[in-house]
Amino acid sequence: MDIGQRIKTTREHQGISMNALSKKSGAAQSAISEIESGKRQPTFEVLEKIVFGLGLTLSEFFADPPAELQPDLRQMVDVAQKLTPLQRELLISVMKEMVKDNQPEGD
Repeated sequence: MDIGQRIKTTREHQGISMNALSKKSGAAQSAISEIESGKRQPTFEVLEKIVFGLGLTLSEFFADPPAELQPDLRQMVDVAQKLTPLQRELLISVMKEMVKDNQPEGD
């Protein structure tokens, strides 16, 4: 998958528009459109802005897709990706508490 297609797929998977990505990243919407359509290649600086606008690090963006998750876990990940960073932190805290509650005494 080329860079433009990867950006488009990631953006659509997150449910955000080009306009929203433009605002988050500081990259022009027209540039994002041209990159996604393969009409141009981004400079490193523009790519970095877009990737960070997607809420990813460069290594996360270029990583191979993770192993396929069970359907219920995939659904949890899909929903979690739409949360704000604060909401994710709160969700993680709740999940950790749930795990603690399921631990036998003395563990």
